[in-house]
Amino acid sequence: MLRKDIFGNFFLTKRLLYILFGTIALFRFKRQYKTKVEGTEILKKLPENGVLFVSNHQTYFADVAMMFLIFASLRSGHDNKLGNIISLFYPKLNSYFVAAMETMKSGFLPKLFTYGGGILIKRTWRESGKNINRQVDLRDITKITEGLNDGWVVTFPQGTTRPYQAGRKGTVHIIRSNEPIVVPVVIDGFRRAFDKKGLRTKKKGTVLSVRFKEPIELDFNKDNKALLIDIMHSIEQTEDYMPVTMLPDED
Repeated sequence: MLRKDIFGNFFLTKRLLYILFGTIALFRFKRQYKTKVEGTEILKKLPENGVLFVSNHQTYFADVAMMFLIFASLRSGHDNKLGNIISLFYPKLNSYFVAAMETMKSGFLPKLFTYGGGILIKRTWRESGKNINRQVDLRDITKITEGLNDGWVVTFPQGTTRPYQAGRKGTVHIIRSNEPIVVPVVIDGFRRAFDKKGLRTKKKGTVLSVRFKEPIELDFNKDNKALLIDIMHSIEQTEDYMPVTMLPDED
């Protein structure tokens, strides 16, 4: 009962939070929306640690909640779908997600979500609503390394919920430093279904899609910019995946 994770959070408290918030999230995902999950057979082949999930980002919290519920559902025998309430008693407690410190310390609810597995980092490009240019904090890389050494880590390379934005250099630093198994995840529907935070309902009945892809093999002989392009392509956020209506006009 007194065991803690690598960041000092009690496992018992994390389990209770999983059950509490998981019950609410599971009800909303299964009753108010339609869910489509693909690729969980890939997750079965992954080791217990050293796995980095890279995903596009559509809301602050709903994306991560869905992925954590999928991890728990798989552990309780549900392939390519969300499980039932029983699955909440089988969480993968060594699952973590990377989030901006500014966002997760903005209220009581985000702080509770952080306890469930948040790895808080400082943004290098934006703070307090202003654009900045800050070097990657090596202490942040160290925290993510600890998460990878212990289990699975989910990160969002774009660092924003706006689609088709360029990836951030910190993702490449993480991958070069740790050489984890990199699993791309493509999500869709969350932006239409929820508000930006992923808490309030916008459109019921929306299809919430989560697709896990095969781990990507990265060529570390490439420079950081080229590696980042490969990562963004794997999560279908490069220009060649952009809808025609969003493509820039030609000169």
